[in-house]
Amino acid sequence: MPPADALNRREFLSRAARAGAVLAAAGATGYLAHDPSGPGPAPIGGQVAALPDFSVPAAGRRLSIARGADRARTLGLALEALGGIGAFIRKGDRVVLKVNAAFASPPVLSATTHPLIVAELTRLCFAAGAAAVTVTDNPINDPASCFALTGIGPAARAAGAAVALPAEALFREVTLKEARLIRNWPVLLGPLANATKLIGTAPVKDHHRSGASMTMKNWYGLLGGRRNIFHQDVHTLIAELALMVKPTLVILDGTNTMMTNGPTGGSLADLRQTDTLIVGTDHVAVDACGAALLDKQPADLPFIAKAAALGAGTADFGSLDPIEVRA
Repeated sequence: MPPADALNRREFLSRAARAGAVLAAAGATGYLAHDPSGPGPAPIGGQVAALPDFSVPAAGRRLSIARGADRARTLGLALEALGGIGAFIRKGDRVVLKVNAAFASPPVLSATTHPLIVAELTRLCFAAGAAAVTVTDNPINDPASCFALTGIGPAARAAGAAVALPAEALFREVTLKEARLIRNWPVLLGPLANATKLIGTAPVKDHHRSGASMTMKNWYGLLGGRRNIFHQDVHTLIAELALMVKPTLVILDGTNTMMTNGPTGGSLADLRQTDTLIVGTDHVAVDACGAALLDKQPADLPFIAKAAALGAGTADFGSLDPIEVRA
């Protein structure tokens, strides 16, 4: 049987056509949310909240790099190199998987988290004794359509996870003490309210504003409100997001890297098969390592140095002695 993401031409065209139809209709939601006039008054109402620390102190700063084309296998190998999923997920844990489901596009385009990663990660969490797994994101396009057409929703549910779509009641205002941008800003805290562990998983993509979209940029999907206004200072925003979120793990999928026309892509010609998956506890280090998949150096991406300067992690990923494994 061919890999799940090895679509033939007819299937690809069919799925792409369906995605395009939904984008034409549902994409209006994302467009209407885009306000180029800049920020209005800070959101009001409700107590200002903060995100819990989901890191596992005993795990320390660790990084593994797995090479191979089979996502489920490389994920397993990368985790085993760090001591296995049991080093991070314990019996009774309530796990949230923060995926990138931003666009209503099929998984073959690599614009979103691949459903095979979602399914295998969910399975591994339950095998480690997790009591619950919840998959969430606040997509740019219509959330239900994004979770459906990316395959993330069906994959999550089939593996036993719940899917938490964004709703107004799930957002709380957050002020990051050290931040200039994230102040009294609505953040998708509802799905995290009872969570004990948080794992972020994202594809490696070109990005026309930030130069790259990886694990730190993935936390952008926790923001509500007119978040597009942050694009005016996107590198500072990504650094602040990295400081705001203290995950258990992050998983960077570079099986197929979007080299051009990011972050949406839209053509197989935008992709390069790079057969790499990076897993770590330090999202700054993981992104610094992942920059090479886009033919970049960490210094080419200002948000990496900014995040490191804020104390969100290290840009010197080599100092973590990455463990490399091959399928």
